[in-house]
Amino acid sequence: MAALEQFCVVTLIILLGAASTAGAAEVRVTLRHQTKEDNEDGPAGWRTVTGVTALRTEETAIIICDMWDKHWSRGASQRVDAMAPRMNEVVKSARAAGVMIIHAPSETMDFYRDSSARARAVAAPHVPMPEPTPREVPPLPIDDSDGGSDTGETSWYTAWTRQHPAIEIDEARDAVSDDGQEVWNLLRERGVAQLLIMGVHTNMCILDRPFGIKAMVQRGVDTALVRDLTDAMYNPARPPHVTHDEGTRLVVDYIEKHWCPTILSADMLAA
Repeated sequence: MAALEQFCVVTLIILLGAASTAGAAEVRVTLRHQTKEDNEDGPAGWRTVTGVTALRTEETAIIICDMWDKHWSRGASQRVDAMAPRMNEVVKSARAAGVMIIHAPSETMDFYRDSSARARAVAAPHVPMPEPTPREVPPLPIDDSDGGSDTGETSWYTAWTRQHPAIEIDEARDAVSDDGQEVWNLLRERGVAQLLIMGVHTNMCILDRPFGIKAMVQRGVDTALVRDLTDAMYNPARPPHVTHDEGTRLVVDYIEKHWCPTILSADMLAA
């Protein structure tokens, strides 16, 4: 994660203050994406584009994707353990500013069956999800066909039982769901205009869950990945034979090119 932060060349600017109406807070974020440019004198290339945009916190939601208590890959578990305390501080700051927090630890809903936050997701009024708009995108820049563990494990199994305990759930305000329709209901009920996604794993669940980047972008939701609070499942023994951190960076690049912008969380705590 430290290497990924060093790679980031643009700082996320967060300014939480009273807005001009209704006492709502405003978040100013720098969105980063990449655009392909033709070059008459040589090969086409990619250009990084950034822009500052203002978000109303009452119209913003964060999804925490699959930050489980344990993973079948020891390396993946270690990185989640390291990331979870900082993620919790970022979520606490965002929540205090009025951002909706949706905890999405997939395949653990039984653990939350008596949770008020889980009941909140179930009770949100049903709003039909539109059909996704098809789009053609190239394959991922890393080979994750072996499951992506960098610590030698090859057996996939359900090691998780709940969200990582270092990430607090506010039962009075948050929601818990791993269901795409339930998440859609929550977003529509709240009138969310901007969705931020953080968690793991960038090349798998972050992209492919029914509440993930592909599902939301293909249904017209303005979505951004929090790029310093994510991690890929990538084994450096597989192509392109780079370090794990570099593999994560390549997937973040891929998302910026083909799916949605990214932001940094760095200044949220200071705000």
